[in-house]
Amino acid sequence: MSTHIRASRLAAGALALLALAGCGAGPQEQRPDGLAGQRLDWSDCKAPSVAQGGGTPPGKGWECATMKAPLDHAKPDGETIDVALIRKRATDEDRRIGSLLYNFGGPGGSGVATLPLAAADYTKLNSRYDLVSFDPRGVGDSAGVRCVDDREMDELTSAKEGVPDTSAEERRLLAEQKEYVAACEQHSGKVLPHLTTENTARDMDLMRQVLGDDKLHYFGISYGTELGGVYAHLFPKKVGRAVLDAVVDPSKGTVQSAISQTRGFQHALDNYLKSTGKDPKQGTRELAALLEGLDTKPLSTLDGREVTRNLALTGVASSLYSEETWPYLSKALLEAKAGKGDTLLLLADVYNSRDPQGRYGNQQAAGAAIRCADSSERFTLDDVKKQLPAYEKESPVFGALLAWGLPSCNGWPVTGERATPEVGAEGAAPMLVIGNTGDPATPVEGAARMSKALGEGVGVTLTVNGEGHGTYGVNDCATRTVNAYLLDGKVPSDGKTCA
Repeated sequence: MSTHIRASRLAAGALALLALAGCGAGPQEQRPDGLAGQRLDWSDCKAPSVAQGGGTPPGKGWECATMKAPLDHAKPDGETIDVALIRKRATDEDRRIGSLLYNFGGPGGSGVATLPLAAADYTKLNSRYDLVSFDPRGVGDSAGVRCVDDREMDELTSAKEGVPDTSAEERRLLAEQKEYVAACEQHSGKVLPHLTTENTARDMDLMRQVLGDDKLHYFGISYGTELGGVYAHLFPKKVGRAVLDAVVDPSKGTVQSAISQTRGFQHALDNYLKSTGKDPKQGTRELAALLEGLDTKPLSTLDGREVTRNLALTGVASSLYSEETWPYLSKALLEAKAGKGDTLLLLADVYNSRDPQGRYGNQQAAGAAIRCADSSERFTLDDVKKQLPAYEKESPVFGALLAWGLPSCNGWPVTGERATPEVGAEGAAPMLVIGNTGDPATPVEGAARMSKALGEGVGVTLTVNGEGHGTYGVNDCATRTVNAYLLDGKVPSDGKTCA
């Protein structure tokens, strides 16, 4: 999800703890003719489901529908799944360009729930585009993955072993991961093999046809940039105007991607600390000590829940996605010094997609399923211990958490195809690729690497000197550049910089 959407929810929604990998064989454009000819039954939208994250109905002008897609794209005439869609029609019908399809990231984020929250920022684009988004397969109401119940999720998210300090805690963490994988297989085993980024890209091309568009116009944020790159690789001649904002580096596998994210979150923390007048090194040492102390004495909250080190670290990380949420971090740290954890818990709950009633959306389960279906990399306890010093060198606050996320796909009932995605898209139209220098989750260098991987004349890089995860609606220069490209077809010069 983009920065401004996260800020409106008080926090970030999708911390990518592992590299996002995936993708399939070479370009193909064969589609199931029967499904491509289906007609969508658009009607007024209901409130987002619990799996989608909950909320209120999006209101006037929003329409929802369900598209049928093959469970297995290798068997287009076989079993199907339902893919949830949402749209808002273009307001200037005479100048309508087509549909603009959004993916807000994760992986695991519900586009059906998120697009209406972001729509105010896309008013200009809505003049000439139908704004369209969807729940990717495995997410929300699109054959959503289900693993454990709400009580078990509370136990997992608040566990003290998120950053184990002893051999016994290491064993418990690995045992919990094994149990979680078994639960996912038990409840969602049929869909797990088919939740790859490549299959979602194929769903998107089916959407393009069902929506009546010759080309796919696309806006991808965070993980959505990887999805856009994979789509361009598979269907280069079908790429219309495409924006990739907060770009995932397609050249890095799990270990290097997570190290880059560790560095990125520490960089964002340093910038936050500087903004408060603190020395970053001293402030980092103080925060690391505070978090470590929660292993023995968690923070109390008004509702009786305890804030463990794991929950507190989740809250800190979520607040760093945007400068707009930095004040919440300041409030949270003041509370923590007094032994209170209410604001940290709020931030962590938003990240974990937990509502005030204690119900969880399926974002975490879906994200794990997509990452593990994509990636061929699997890591052992020895691998973690080998990598741990490099992570902790980058950040004494975030390093250990990210390193201990490495084994999360062990035992997954699906074998991923590769370590990094294939995004080469020779022959595709120019795609606008945006990186932000202060991005904590997808460091800025990933944008240049995505542009290079897309191919000469395809990837057009825009660098923004700012803070946060995502630039559209946050940085005026970037917003104007994107609007000129999407609305008027004006491709900026490669290497343009926005202050």
